[in-house]
Amino acid sequence: MTGIRPGLTVRGLGRNQIPAADWLCVCGHHERARGRDRVTDLTTRARVDHCPHTEQHRRNAA
Repeated sequence: MTGIRPGLTVRGLGRNQIPAADWLCVCGHHERARGRDRVTDLTTRARVDHCPHTEQHRRNAA
């Protein structure tokens, strides 16, 4: 796909809405969270300019 840029998108933060978040990592990894606790967890872990996935692969290979 083209035109989709890595980043974190959070929706549904208004009253009586269920929060949802999408994180597209620079490596192409995608995660989606739904619900206040899961969205909070994802926004805590997500790093827009840093890829934790490729670093984990490097550590496992060493």
